[in-house]
Amino acid sequence: MGEAPAFVVDDLNGNVPNGLHLNSKGCETAISVACSKTYVIGASENESESTIGIRILYKSTNEWVIPVVLGTKPKPSKSHSAIILDEDRILVIKGNTTSDDSFWFLEVNTAFVKEQKMRLGTEVVAWSKGIIGEAEKPVVISGPSGVGKGTLISKLMEEFPSMFGFSVSHTTRAPRNNEQNGVHYHFTELSVMEKDIKDVKFLEFAAVHGNLYGTSIEAVEVVADKGKRCILDIDVQGARSVRDSSLEAIFIFISPPSFEELEKRLRARGTESQEQIEKRLQNAKAELEQGNSSGVFDHILVNDDLETCYEELKKVLGLNDAVRSTQKSVIDLVHVPLEHTVSKINQKILINCGIVDREQLTINKFLLDFASVKGGAPGRTRGLNIYSLNGMIGAQNLS
Repeated sequence: MGEAPAFVVDDLNGNVPNGLHLNSKGCETAISVACSKTYVIGASENESESTIGIRILYKSTNEWVIPVVLGTKPKPSKSHSAIILDEDRILVIKGNTTSDDSFWFLEVNTAFVKEQKMRLGTEVVAWSKGIIGEAEKPVVISGPSGVGKGTLISKLMEEFPSMFGFSVSHTTRAPRNNEQNGVHYHFTELSVMEKDIKDVKFLEFAAVHGNLYGTSIEAVEVVADKGKRCILDIDVQGARSVRDSSLEAIFIFISPPSFEELEKRLRARGTESQEQIEKRLQNAKAELEQGNSSGVFDHILVNDDLETCYEELKKVLGLNDAVRSTQKSVIDLVHVPLEHTVSKINQKILINCGIVDREQLTINKFLLDFASVKGGAPGRTRGLNIYSLNGMIGAQNLS
């Protein structure tokens, strides 16, 4: 329960503007969705809170509820504006920030939020950071031990060093000699990782010898934030978990020409005991059966000849027919000041940042296009485009 917010914005009734800018410490923005709930977005009652607080008011009972908040949470700011995009999402624009941290989506009724409401039996909202531009789909590569997938990935990394990157996995085991946190693994406590798994922050995880290992959504998104395409080298069970998650990826299974050939390759390595080889072969049988019949994988590549298989892999990833530029378009970051207002025009948001030149009455405006956004909580929302609409200089595409 809590006191009523200082400001209320009710878009659906049309009594007030679609967007409201607030910059006083402790002020909040309230948005009504579906005429039954008001989502209050703003400062927390706890001044030490490290994120923007969320409260929900049920209009029929006048009852306040604090929801479970999932996703990567935005840090608080001295001002923000908020506007309804549709029945599922609210756009929050932080003031006094640049575009790499300005745009955040609060999901209130998306498929992910509905699923978590069912799972938890309570009110749920989820944050998703908005990203200017798009990222290519991550690549999930699986296959039994000895099939050559590690060699294929190494060839990709060697030929396209600035195009691909690996996510850093999490583990609850202690670091070994010379292992660096954040480089070899993200080393974490068991209780912390178990909570993060419960909060749907992991794409896949497994218990190995009493420790947890897993791939977090954030670790994959960080690779994309750097302009690279993430490669996930995981087993079939992990690939199935990723397929069932919210991550859009390309799933590739590397298969040997025959089980006999796989056994021959494993024995030729000469690095394992007979017992270890037998165990790997037993696991390989199960993986081959699942990989070829599970429906998890988009492509199955047979590694009979390494160079031929590598060319097929590049073809699947669209790397064969043209030399691809690995340099991202560099743009000046858009700065959203404390003093700003927003309004919605179809699938676009007009951001009015105030008067730049008072003598010529030049208005500093930007148009944020969200018509092509993809992804969402618990990861990023990508595909935003932003344009300058300054009247004195004409429209300029900044995306």
